Amino acid sequence: MTRIFLADDHPMIQTALDALLDGTGRTIVGRATSGAEALERIGRVRADVIILDVQMPGGSGIHVLRELRKRGDKDPVILLTAAIDDEALREALALNANGIVLKSSDPSLLIECIDHVAQGGDWIDKPIRDRIAEAGASDRTLSDRECEVVRLVQEGLKNRDIAARLRITEGTVKVYLHRIFDKIGVNSRTELAIKADQLVGRRS
Repeated sequence: MTRIFLADDHPMIQTALDALLDGTGRTIVGRATSGAEALERIGRVRADVIILDVQMPGGSGIHVLRELRKRGDKDPVILLTAAIDDEALREALALNANGIVLKSSDPSLLIECIDHVAQGGDWIDKPIRDRIAEAGASDRTLSDRECEVVRLVQEGLKNRDIAARLRITEGTVKVYLHRIFDKIGVNSRTELAIKADQLVGRRS
């Protein structure tokens, strides 16, 4: 069973998620309707995944995520949002948000995200991935830092190890990887590692 803590101030969303999760082996074990309430209650329950609405009274989902990370809480966090601006998106990634799901997405994608995140993976809805890619769409050339990331992927390092080596956050590593994938047209770390010599060689 996957235990979920849900923080969202919209009763309709709470009810919809209850219906969506009913009988699926995933259950909500704690709830909050504001950022302050979420920070107070999260530590009281044992949850596998925390879902935070980005827009809440008493502290946004980004604020709650920021405070959790300051506490040293590394529990998987999914941000659920109707929309997210570029500044909030950058901070969410830098704070190692494990999932970002749009409320307009197919409900089945939220289930998929929950399962993926609960197993240690990351999930970003495609429209948001596309926005990340657009930042580098006009220039397909890899930056020096992107080349560093490519070299470390080739060495077999995981995101957390790359982050430690480059002294950046795991969220920042994710941003670099998404941009690299879109710039060079690959879909996995394996494909990236195969192309690494050619890519890095261009910068020599």
